Amino acid sequence: MADSTLGIGLVLPDVLGTYSDGGNAQVLERRLRWRGIAAEVVAIRHGDAVPATLDVYLLGGGEDDAQALAVDHLRAHPGLQRAAGHGAVVFGVCAGFQILGTEFTTSDGVTHSGLGLLDAVTGPGPRRAVGEVVVDTTPGLDPLTGFENHLGRTRVGSGSRALGPVRAGVGNGDGTEGAVTGRVLATYLHGPVLARNPALADLLLGWALGSPPGALPLPEVGALREERLRAAKRGRQP
Repeated sequence: MADSTLGIGLVLPDVLGTYSDGGNAQVLERRLRWRGIAAEVVAIRHGDAVPATLDVYLLGGGEDDAQALAVDHLRAHPGLQRAAGHGAVVFGVCAGFQILGTEFTTSDGVTHSGLGLLDAVTGPGPRRAVGEVVVDTTPGLDPLTGFENHLGRTRVGSGSRALGPVRAGVGNGDGTEGAVTGRVLATYLHGPVLARNPALADLLLGWALGSPPGALPLPEVGALREERLRAAKRGRQP
């Protein structure tokens, strides 16, 4: 990979690929290409060493067994953690969110150590959270929309902060959603979330590039966001 090419690591898509979150890598690569910035998506599969030389790392969702398998692999091959220590951007969704935290307990009652890149602890909730979510973000982005499907409830500690309060949906389970510390950001939102929220995609790219990549209007995404906001207003489980 050339030094001028931004490297996007799609982490364990064969393990954490249940909800099509691999589409987030395609969104980042395409938005860079539209701006004339070279990018390459590198798929890091189970059994592969995890390189510490990429600029962005993406983790998706998966069931309990896949999540436990993934965190064991990432602890054994700590390239992602080393890269994060040098300022790489790390983005996790659902199971990926929980893996990035300090620990998570799966539905069988087993507690697993996470990677510790976020100050967040997750345990099973009383029932599965399924449906549309709207989050009023604190970083100043437009409200985020996405679809959640998880049992976990996450407590964000003082070393991280939530992305913002939940307007509709469950999120972390305490009225907030997601977590962020430095250039490590995670959420429960599927969609893929970066396709539904291009401003969030550009926030991550801005971190990776060292400056905002510039606005790129996408009217069709705006229409999708409005449709999803209306869907959330029609109501779902508290």
